[in-house]
Amino acid sequence: MPHDWISRPDSSRRGGGPRPMPPALRHAPPPDAEILAELHLWPYRSLPKRGFVTFIGITLGLVSLPLLAVLGSPVLWALLPFIGGAIGAIWWALMRSYRDGTVIEVLQLSPGKLRLTRYNPRGTKQYWEADPYWVRLSVDPESGPVPHYLTLHGGGREVEIGAFLPEEERIEIAEELQALLVQSRDG
Repeated sequence: MPHDWISRPDSSRRGGGPRPMPPALRHAPPPDAEILAELHLWPYRSLPKRGFVTFIGITLGLVSLPLLAVLGSPVLWALLPFIGGAIGAIWWALMRSYRDGTVIEVLQLSPGKLRLTRYNPRGTKQYWEADPYWVRLSVDPESGPVPHYLTLHGGGREVEIGAFLPEEERIEIAEELQALLVQSRDG
């Protein structure tokens, strides 16, 4: 699952053992001792780097098969730029997908402060802070850009959270966040 609770107020954690630290957070400052709960969100990756190499190799092999019929003729030289362009376009698209998939969102709850930090693919960071007592979580099941669109309202702004996650995970995170916000208000 592309989300992980690092700590919780009740000291329990879902998902078994610890997961590896996402690359964007390896050089992040250490968390405050005051943090009660921390949630890390990142996009799902269906094609690992090893699979990428295999996919490109198989694609190159399959696309090159028809070239055997025109081996030794001038038609081969006419087709090579198009095949090279197709392989190059697939390579570029997959690498772009990997680069865009490096986005990480970190939600931290501490006494009197809820902070959302978004580490963007090009190295920029975006921050949002609000008092958790006044934060309102809303889930838009139908009219948002994605089904069950999650937004946090507070501190004079509205921010999205986890828009890159699958719908089932957004629903699960919404329930967990709502329970956490209620718990933080009660004590």
